[in-house]
Amino acid sequence: MPTTLDWMEIARRLALTVLAGSLVGLNRWERGRAAGLRTTVLVCLAASVAMIQTNVLIGTAGKPPDSFVVMDTMRLPLGILTGIGFIGAGAILRRGSVVMGVTTAATLWFVTVIGLCLAGGQIKVGLAGLGLCLMVLWGFRRVEKRLRRERMGTLWLTIDSKGGAEEEIQSRLGGLGFRIVSWAQQNGNLPERRKLHCELRWMADSNETGLPRFVELLARRNDIVEIEWREVIATES
Repeated sequence: MPTTLDWMEIARRLALTVLAGSLVGLNRWERGRAAGLRTTVLVCLAASVAMIQTNVLIGTAGKPPDSFVVMDTMRLPLGILTGIGFIGAGAILRRGSVVMGVTTAATLWFVTVIGLCLAGGQIKVGLAGLGLCLMVLWGFRRVEKRLRRERMGTLWLTIDSKGGAEEEIQSRLGGLGFRIVSWAQQNGNLPERRKLHCELRWMADSNETGLPRFVELLARRNDIVEIEWREVIATES
């Protein structure tokens, strides 16, 4: 890292920082995320300005002979990386069984590192990081759409005791590709009814949404008095 900077070099680094933050922020903005274009650019610029300040102050590092204070300018970018964790934590939301914002939080942390690299003079490293970041955000999204992923859900059933047996339901679930993680039974409020509770996992295409087909079929059975389905949905966006 050069220890002396002129205004042309500072302008070049800041311009590259704005460009990098804008390209990454466009991905978040088009997805409608809270941390969109402006937030991403500001985070990247904050890291860049802090690193430029560190670069300017690096000549003052050390301990003056008449002071007990030791100047360590590299603590400033380390503090930036620590502080960005609070913003990232605020970007992650959990609403019931839905978790959102994990990728946005990781993006904010990554553009901070890009800003530090560009402002520190590691232009090639910063641009390489920018390219990899864009490839992951835009390119891997298309890959994810073609991959199958595991889904998780919880099923509650209230069954008429004169209806089908639990073994039949378990057998059909297994035949349809569902893996039963847990299975519990308890008596209902009425003696002729019993309640079933099971947690299921299964593999599905990324574009599959809504109720699983088997839940819809169960709802049509005469021996099923009541049915409740809750799916745990995790999104990285």
